Amino acid sequence: MPKIKTLLLTSALILAGCGGPATDTAPDPIPAPEAGIATEATRAANAAIADRLPLDDTTDFENAMRGFLAKIETDNILNEDGSVAWQNTQFDFLDGDAPASVNPSLWRQGKLNRIHGLFEVTDGIYQLRGYDLSTMTLIRGETGWIIVDPMLTPAVARAGLALANETLGTRPVTGVLFTHSHADHFGGVRGVVSEAEIAERDVTIVAPTGFTTEAVSENVLAGNYMTRRSSFQFGAGLDAGPAGHVGTGLGQALSRGPIGLISPTVELSGEAPRLTIDGVAFEFLDAGDTEAPSEFVFYLPEFKALSGAEVVTGNFHNVLTPRGALVRDTLKWSKVIDQMLLRYGDEAELMFASHHWPVWGEGAVRQRLENHRDNYRYVHDQTLRLANHGETLTEIAEAIPEPDFAATDFSVRDYYGTLNHNSKAVFQRYFGWWDGVPANYNRLPPADESRRYVEAMGGSAKALETGQSGYNAGDYRWAATVFNHVVFAEPDNQNARNWLAAAYEQLGFQAESGAWRNYYLMGAAELRNGPPETALVSLGNPELLRAVPTLMLFDALAVRYNPEKGPLATGSDAFSMGFQFPDTGEAVTVLARNSVMFPRTGLAEETRTVLTIDRADFDRLILGQAKVPDLLATGAMTLEGDPTGAAAFFGALDQFAPIYNIIEP
Repeated sequence: MPKIKTLLLTSALILAGCGGPATDTAPDPIPAPEAGIATEATRAANAAIADRLPLDDTTDFENAMRGFLAKIETDNILNEDGSVAWQNTQFDFLDGDAPASVNPSLWRQGKLNRIHGLFEVTDGIYQLRGYDLSTMTLIRGETGWIIVDPMLTPAVARAGLALANETLGTRPVTGVLFTHSHADHFGGVRGVVSEAEIAERDVTIVAPTGFTTEAVSENVLAGNYMTRRSSFQFGAGLDAGPAGHVGTGLGQALSRGPIGLISPTVELSGEAPRLTIDGVAFEFLDAGDTEAPSEFVFYLPEFKALSGAEVVTGNFHNVLTPRGALVRDTLKWSKVIDQMLLRYGDEAELMFASHHWPVWGEGAVRQRLENHRDNYRYVHDQTLRLANHGETLTEIAEAIPEPDFAATDFSVRDYYGTLNHNSKAVFQRYFGWWDGVPANYNRLPPADESRRYVEAMGGSAKALETGQSGYNAGDYRWAATVFNHVVFAEPDNQNARNWLAAAYEQLGFQAESGAWRNYYLMGAAELRNGPPETALVSLGNPELLRAVPTLMLFDALAVRYNPEKGPLATGSDAFSMGFQFPDTGEAVTVLARNSVMFPRTGLAEETRTVLTIDRADFDRLILGQAKVPDLLATGAMTLEGDPTGAAAFFGALDQFAPIYNIIEP
C-alpha cells in the first residue's frame, strides 16, 4: 500500500477510536488487502536480507550442476494409475531474481533444489536429484546397483533408475540402503526392486537398528493428526508460483503416489559395523536419535566418500517438525557429527547426503561438518544458557542471534528448521511445553480465551481496528495475534478471516524457511477458501500397513478406543477378545475395560470372542477396503463365541476425520 494511503488509513483508524459525532449505523468494515501482493514492509524486509547475505556466491550452483549427465525430458512422471507423481516443469518460474513476495535467500535455495537430473558424484557414485523431496543415490557394485534411499514413491524411483540404466548401462539392483526411518527415504522402494526379486537374487536391504518399528510408529499411532499438519508443512494445497509454493528448503516438494515399505534383510546394530555389499565396503556409524530415531551415516573407503544421510545436509534441520514428532536431541546430533569429523574429516574427499548436492575437497568436507556440528551445539547450549538465567522459551527464541558462520555458509541457514523454532524445541526437550509462568499452566481453551480477549478490546470491530493498525505498520506478528483472536471468537467472520489471511501471507512472504512459508500460506488459503474436502497427503495404503508389526497395529487401534462407547457405556461388562491371523501365525488378545483397551501378544484362554482372519484381510478391513459382512459371507473371517463381542469391539473405535480444523476452532 502506498505510504500516503497508509497514513490516511492509520489516521482514520485513530479518529475512529476517539469519539466524534454519533451515528445510527456502524461504519462498513474495511476490507482486507488483495491477496498475493507483497507490502512495502515485506519488500523492505526481503531487501534487507538480500543486502546482508552473499547471494551472488556461485559455489553452490557449481556444485549442484557438477557431474550432470542427463535428465528426464518428459514434463510428467506418472503413477501406474495415470496420475501425476512429479511435474518436472512446476518450478520453472524460479528463473531470474527473487520477486518481493519471496525471501531472496529461500528463492536462491529453490533455484538450487529445482535443478534435476542424473549426476556423477565420482566414478561409481551417482545421484538422482530434483524428482522428489529427497535424493536417490546409486553406487556401482561388482554386478549391479546399490540404491541409497529410493525416494518417497515408486514412480519417481522407477523413473530415476530407468534414466541411470539408459545413461550408464543396465544393471540389476543388488542392494538397497534405507539411511533412516522417514518415508521419503524408503517409500519408493517398490519402484526399484520387488520382494520376488529380493528372494530370487538375494538382494540385501540394509537399515539402521530399530528401523522397522520407527518407520511406522509416527505414521500409525499419531498418523491422522500428523498427516493433516504435514500438508501445511509441505504446502500440499498451494500452487507453485511466486505467491505460493517455492519449495520446502529441504527439497522442492513431495512426490505423489502410494508409499510402500519392504522389510530390511539386515538391521544394523553397534556403533560402527562394517558390511560389504556387492563388492563395495561400507563403514556405518549409528546416528539414531538425531534427525530420526533410527538412522545411520556411512563411509565408502574405496571412494573416499562420506554420506551424511539427513544428519548433515544443505540446511539447518528441524529439531521439532511443524507436522509434529518427538523432539530431537541436538546435543547428540552435534556429537555424532563430531564423530564423523574425527573419523573421516582428514580422509574424505567428498561428501553427499540424502538431500541437496554434494561438496568436494577435504577442506570443504571438514568445513561442512564443523559448521553443522557447531550449529546444533550452538542452539543447544545457548538455549540452556539463557534458560539457566531464568528466561522462558519464547524469550530465548527472540534473544539468540544467528551464529557467525551462518552469515557466509548457506548450508546452515534456516531453509527448513529455524533457529527460533529449534531453540523452543530444545527448551521443550529439557523443560516441557510450559514456560513456568503460573498463568500459562492451566490456560483457558483458545476459543474461550479469544472470546474474552475480543470482549475486553471492545468487540470484534474494535479488535479488527487494532489488528489493522498493526498490519498497516508492518507489524504482522502482532496483527496476526489480534486477528486470530477475532477468528477464534467468531469463526464465521469472513472479514476477520481475510485480514488474518493477509497477515499470514506477509509473514509467509518474508520467511526464509520453506516450511514456515508453506505453513503460513496454507493457513491463509484455508482462511479464504475453507479446508479441502479430502486429505491432500495420505499414508493409508496396504503396502505400508502390511509392514506394521501386528501388536503395534493394535496399539494404534487402542488409540481409537472411546470410553464413551466402551463396556460401561453400553451396559455390558469388560471383556477380552482374541484375534488369530493364520497367514502370519500370530495371535493377539485385546482386554476391553471401561476406560482402556489393552492388547497383548498371544491368545488368552478365556475370551468372549475369537476372530480368525488373515492379517492381509484385517489390514483391508482397517483401511475400509473390506467390510465385516462380506468377509464373513466368503469365509475370509470366522467368529467363535459371542458374536456381540466383535460388534462391541469395532463399535468402540472412533473413526478419525482426516480433515480437522487447524486455523480456526
